[in-house]
Amino acid sequence: MSLATFDRRIIFGVIFLAVAAPLIVPIGLVSEVSPGTQQFYDLIEQLPEGSVIMLSFDCEASSWPEIGPVADALVRHAMRRRLKIIGTSFLSEGTALGYDLLTRLTRQTGMPYGADWIYLGFRPQYIAAMLGMGESIQTEFPEDYTGRPLDSLPLSRQVRTYADMALVVSIADDTMPQYWIEYAGGRYGVKIATGLSAVMVTTFTPYLDSRQLAAVIGGLKGAAEYERRLGIRGSGSRGMDAQSTAHLAIILLVIVGNVAYFAGRKKP
Repeated sequence: MSLATFDRRIIFGVIFLAVAAPLIVPIGLVSEVSPGTQQFYDLIEQLPEGSVIMLSFDCEASSWPEIGPVADALVRHAMRRRLKIIGTSFLSEGTALGYDLLTRLTRQTGMPYGADWIYLGFRPQYIAAMLGMGESIQTEFPEDYTGRPLDSLPLSRQVRTYADMALVVSIADDTMPQYWIEYAGGRYGVKIATGLSAVMVTTFTPYLDSRQLAAVIGGLKGAAEYERRLGIRGSGSRGMDAQSTAHLAIILLVIVGNVAYFAGRKKP
């Protein structure tokens, strides 16, 4: 085995341990809550008990490791506040991801389907669907994701349009929240917030500054901050531990490599 191959294996092993160890045994690195995360927390906290929010899982599976912890923390907070949830998705891959997340978390807390939460499922023509729900959710979604008539569900009979909702939250990895702002918020006046992948946060900062968005939370760091505010340690906190230790390991490997390089140059 060559020295170069041996060195690469050491590097891969160090990175593997740096990532895996915090996932198995959480370190608990402190992540201070940023003003943006606090703003989102306060927005949910101020909603009266029993308010209805819509969660739209507008993301793809490839971004779920980053977006999933954001959605998880938001759903946990909504359930703690005893809010009612209507789920949907305007990206096909996000449909099953959102349904699985809501099913898992609501089972843990005993929230009954139909009364405290429902899942509308996927619609491909998102602009038409957003506009249609402003007139009648039941017309746009005659059945829920599982095929049951929407009018047979108690929560559906209480919520007919955006006027019956307190908030719409788009969990997104692209520009989908822009359409929610324009077609649901701009036309029907419903309050819009979004949970984003970190790279998309700066894109929507102008909407936040102009108050077209009520709040923005972004990336794995935002999820870890939200979990800290909730007093829990979830996948966001574990992910940030792993990411931080991996960055530290890379920095140390760079230092060791440079020291070894310059030490080798001094030999005859």
